[in-house]
Amino acid sequence: MKVLLIGGGGREHALAWKLMQSPMCDKLYAAPGNPGIAADGGECIDLPVEDIPGIVNFAKESAIDFVVIGPEAPLAAGMGDAVREVGIKCFGPTAKGARIESDKAYAKTLMQHVSLPTAEARIFTDFDAAKTYVLSRDHGVAVKASGLAAGKGVIVCPEPYQAVKPLEEIMRDKIFGEAGNTVVIEEMLTGQEATVLAMVDGRNIYAMEALQDHKPIGEGDTGANTGGMGAYSPVPIIDDETMTRIEKEILVPIVDAMRRDFGRYEGVLYTGLMFTPAGPKVIEFNCRFGDPECQPLMMRLKSDLLEAMLATAEHRLDEITMEWDPRPAVCVVMSSGGYPGPYEKGIEITGIEEADAMEDVKVFHAGTASKGGKIVTNGGRVLGVTAVGDTVAEAQEKAYGAVTKINWDGVYWRNDIADKAIKA
Repeated sequence: MKVLLIGGGGREHALAWKLMQSPMCDKLYAAPGNPGIAADGGECIDLPVEDIPGIVNFAKESAIDFVVIGPEAPLAAGMGDAVREVGIKCFGPTAKGARIESDKAYAKTLMQHVSLPTAEARIFTDFDAAKTYVLSRDHGVAVKASGLAAGKGVIVCPEPYQAVKPLEEIMRDKIFGEAGNTVVIEEMLTGQEATVLAMVDGRNIYAMEALQDHKPIGEGDTGANTGGMGAYSPVPIIDDETMTRIEKEILVPIVDAMRRDFGRYEGVLYTGLMFTPAGPKVIEFNCRFGDPECQPLMMRLKSDLLEAMLATAEHRLDEITMEWDPRPAVCVVMSSGGYPGPYEKGIEITGIEEADAMEDVKVFHAGTASKGGKIVTNGGRVLGVTAVGDTVAEAQEKAYGAVTKINWDGVYWRNDIADKAIKA
């Protein structure tokens, strides 16, 4: 089977690495891919994820059997629809399905309609009305750009007055472009966050192992939000009973609501949760694998990813059983200095091969490029160094041991990834 993977980040490297382990995968192409995917045996195609006609033409001309769409932007733009229209099987929702992530106002309205446990919220398109509302609040709020903002469109404000500046930046200064035309203002939830990813074939739901991401740039969860500075799995706060509750009270109702609204939701559904004193509440839904959550998830997956994705696309997910390595996995993101603000590109990276050769370690490329036979930085989040161990502490030790073998000018990482699980 010829597989075409769309995307070139850390999530896509992890997916490519796992897909190429399948006996069903004869050839994997990645558009545009990255040097890590190429080093693992994938063929990178110089097509940006925005070029839907070019990607569809390549898929037809290359007799691609199956397309896996990694990032949210091409899904929201309708790549899943375009691929299916030419008769090629696809993993990833339609543009209507991707609205669960690309339109937070829509998602919040849908959640409220089916009474999901989630934060109270109001939706605004007018800055002055939004400002008046936040200044009338007695407790903290979270301000969310409704559209896609690369994981950076949420600003948590412990004091309501602190929301005025981000509202002005989002709605008037357009720091996230058209994504900020509408904002969702939610009550600020407190507690530990966790992520549950589930395969969905329209009716059947298969919840995978839970994870915890680390969004803020600074240790102790301080500073600006990023796309994610690390993740680990499993999560101590989610036991079997809690997972059953999440499936029953959150996953089943939202999948049913989407089916009633537009038809089948097919692909992976990302559920971001806050574990409050009142129980788990939904922070957000995404229409794709998380990044960096995908990296430790793929490290723990023992069964065939391609088989599970194909079953999802063929609406027979009920035939699949996914097996997991019981050992925990920890992913530490190494980023460019200055991220999530401005940063330099093109800086040579050393030590990747040495780190990648360590037992139970895999270095996933996220923002790299190949230049003159060398690997250089090409993004804010550059590498996702991931390890498994018999305990969370051992996985953490292995991951950070590998991190210290890699270097470039200005490199930054958090030193507390998975501490919450170790101290639980």
